[in-house]
Amino acid sequence: MLAHLERPTARAPGLRQILDDFGLTYFANGLIGFIFAATGPVAIILSVGTRGGLSQAELASWVFGVFFINGLVTIAMSWRYKAPLGFAWTIPGTVLVGPALQHLSFAEVIGAFYATSLLILVLGASGLVKRLMASLPMPIVMGMVAGVFLRFGLDLVRALHSDVAIAAPMVVAFLLLSASAVWGRRMPPVIGALLVGALAIGVLGRFDTAAVGSFGFAHPVVQAPVWSLGALVELVVPLAITVLVVQNGQGVAVLKSVQHEPPVNTVAFVSGLGAALSATVGAVSSCLTGPTNALLTSSGEHHRHYTAALTFGLVAVLFGLMAPTFTGLMLAAPKEYIMVLGGLAMLRVLQGSFVASFGGGKFTLGALISLLVTVADIGVLNIGAAFWGLVAGFAVSWLMEKRDFTALANAG
Repeated sequence: MLAHLERPTARAPGLRQILDDFGLTYFANGLIGFIFAATGPVAIILSVGTRGGLSQAELASWVFGVFFINGLVTIAMSWRYKAPLGFAWTIPGTVLVGPALQHLSFAEVIGAFYATSLLILVLGASGLVKRLMASLPMPIVMGMVAGVFLRFGLDLVRALHSDVAIAAPMVVAFLLLSASAVWGRRMPPVIGALLVGALAIGVLGRFDTAAVGSFGFAHPVVQAPVWSLGALVELVVPLAITVLVVQNGQGVAVLKSVQHEPPVNTVAFVSGLGAALSATVGAVSSCLTGPTNALLTSSGEHHRHYTAALTFGLVAVLFGLMAPTFTGLMLAAPKEYIMVLGGLAMLRVLQGSFVASFGGGKFTLGALISLLVTVADIGVLNIGAAFWGLVAGFAVSWLMEKRDFTALANAG
């Protein structure tokens, strides 16, 4: 059954080659990818867990699991395949867990996490995932991806309005460094924006020292699962959909759009392994992340992108080990700082998503519907808008763009 898993096509790099391929640009991309993961997505975990009645120790264990375990998976996969393969956790899956915690025990939810990991493992090993991905019209998928990424661009504009003193210097620094090829090589524009923003925060006295917690290491909480038919029916299939279709679909589409070829079946199989390990400490399922991989590949030379993923994985592992400390530091900065940093980093990526959706002349109506439904951000049946964006895009395109489906089938 494991014969369907794709083998690496390149030799795993040694330490010397990694150091040769590494550079400030890739460090910046990896760091920004981590900053994305350590802000809004963590807030979702804390919000869902708090409403569900989880203890502080259980929440800390959840945060530890999604960073430490997925950081290790990222390092292992990116090194072995010599490609950027950034793993994180399913954010829509995290949102799915929220309503379940209102009437299920956390142990029952953890049982569903384990069952989900087994389903993902089987589907990845069977080879069905790769065949499903190969049959997907990429403009429709990228329409969904553009819808997910659009909020980062909108956050940039909103931050300029709500906190111009911090946002404006960051944008100016980014534009000046981007406009000059010489300056841009010496100082990556996103890093320049990051430093200027940090300086502005310091000068204005906007760093909330009261939010900085004491140093300390994470203490994972291992819980035995409880097997509940209700929990399995409610969570397993939707969670698997968020991993394989919504999240891995985004990640694969993003990497393919910049000419990387992720091992689709292996990625699904490893997501199942990561999900099983994460479940041991009460963390939601692993996945190949879309936004982070977009950031990891947003600049630099193609064959060196994997070093950005290694950076992301290493920082994620360290964050997992000292989650309380780093969470306090991140929360001490104004939220606009993160909003601007993310928006600037995503500008070119967002542009590429729109080009991939509407620049080829195929499936354009389906791509538009996929974009609109995703941007509307309305979940149905406890499944996030990104999935329904794909469903709506496919349905409309199947009715209105049959010739494009015929051409895709003939090309295959």
